[in-house]
Amino acid sequence: MKFVFATHNEGKFKEASFILSEYGIKIEQKPIKGTEIQAEDIIYVVKHAAKNIRPGKDVAVIVDDAGLYIDALNGFPGAFSSYVQKTIGNKGILKLMKNEKKRSAHFDAAVALRTYDKLWVFTGRVNGTITGQERGFLGFGYDPIFIPEGESRTFAQMKLEEKCKISHRALALGRLATMVRNIGLIRQTIY
Repeated sequence: MKFVFATHNEGKFKEASFILSEYGIKIEQKPIKGTEIQAEDIIYVVKHAAKNIRPGKDVAVIVDDAGLYIDALNGFPGAFSSYVQKTIGNKGILKLMKNEKKRSAHFDAAVALRTYDKLWVFTGRVNGTITGQERGFLGFGYDPIFIPEGESRTFAQMKLEEKCKISHRALALGRLATMVRNIGLIRQTIY
């Protein structure tokens, strides 16, 4: 079985490749994507995208989406995180949070796996807080403003290996990898 990670985002692919390689799953990046809709539920978003991709019989396609949910902003930006990142970015989020004492937030990830005849969705969540300023230069997106629970550093201050042990994406992809191994989809891809 060949595994294809459908994304244009190099950061997501780099993380997914690292995480899945720990389970013996090798993936390749393809900038294909099913119809990406805007919706409040990231599970619905990945399901919809995956349903619109038709992989061949020996191909499994992985579609990923994530959202940053800030409690003081009633869950904003949530499933619209990519759009908000492109429009106001981290500086805009920090401006919205300028005088806010409640800094709790969480990252959710949803990962769909689509084979020729099946579709599965896996999720992961990491709780944390929003910083007062950007910290670190590693990672991508909201990584410089998010400190995961139990840490003093932002995701952007962590090496890839460190982030990929605790991130929302790592949790979702770990669940995907466990299921893939349990049902025998990777017999041909272990290296």
